[in-house]
Amino acid sequence: MTALPRRARRHVELHAFRGYGTPARLLVRGRVLRSTGLTRSRLGDSVLVNLRNMLRRFESDEVPGALVAARAAIGDEVRATTDEEGYFELTLDLPRPLADPRVWEPVELELLAPADPDGPARATGQVLVPRDPQYAVISDLDDTVLRSNATSLWQMARLTLLHNAHTRLPFEGVAGFYQALQRGRDGEAYNPVFYVSNSPWNLYDLLEDFLDLQGIPRGPLLLRDWSLRTLKAGEGHKLAAIQALLDAYPGLPLVLVGDSGERDPEIYRQVVLRHPGRVLAVYVRDVAPERHHAVRAIAAELAGHGVELVFSPDTEAARRHALDRGLIVAAALPGDV
Repeated sequence: MTALPRRARRHVELHAFRGYGTPARLLVRGRVLRSTGLTRSRLGDSVLVNLRNMLRRFESDEVPGALVAARAAIGDEVRATTDEEGYFELTLDLPRPLADPRVWEPVELELLAPADPDGPARATGQVLVPRDPQYAVISDLDDTVLRSNATSLWQMARLTLLHNAHTRLPFEGVAGFYQALQRGRDGEAYNPVFYVSNSPWNLYDLLEDFLDLQGIPRGPLLLRDWSLRTLKAGEGHKLAAIQALLDAYPGLPLVLVGDSGERDPEIYRQVVLRHPGRVLAVYVRDVAPERHHAVRAIAAELAGHGVELVFSPDTEAARRHALDRGLIVAAALPGDV
């Protein structure tokens, strides 16, 4: 009897996502997967390579019940077990605040179990620790920063499946505007930028590379797990993520940026009403003509609470408003904007 060929052993990978925190508390997330053969996006990749990589992203073989350890510059080791989708979340409460934290504070991660004959998988999680920020920026991604055509399922699927981080396009002026927001009222700040999106964690590497390639400020990507359970949550994911940020940085004002294609105006309305005085401005990109009346009604309501919602199809209107209100300075903008 001829022996069947043995299936090639697939090693276990430890993936770290950009986290956020304070000098006293660091939050890091990640995922444990069996290797899928995914390669990082490259300039010149063919449509076939892009499609293959995208299929591998969504065919991920997660490792539930894996044991992950985290260590910061000070403090004890913290451990967590991955959930049924292979995700983990670790909070490191430090014994004393970091005396001189880096803007991106490293947290060393190690996969303790399952054991790998090649040795334990390791990764470094980068945790954003804002230094004296003037305000925080919370931004959507699809159709706010990244051209996605989310209102058309076919167009969005085509862009997602056939393109990569090098060929996906941002909206004009986004990189310069976000850089100016990061540098703040005097052009010298380092305001944190957080990206809260309904995009799935499966696209994390593509979105991370896209931001870096386009010169858009780095920031934690707060994405969602695409499962039948989480997809029923509706706008709850974004609200919960924004609330967690508000709790992590009490008293820090916000600038909210989104688009009209989904429910960003309604979500940001709730944030303004629940947290009076915390929101400095709301910028909404107009990508859905059928939503004009709803968004303008929300803008009128928020104006009554002292918050301006700028509704425009381009970045220019938001840039002018931020300049007029002193949220950014002209010197922080690129010369061609």
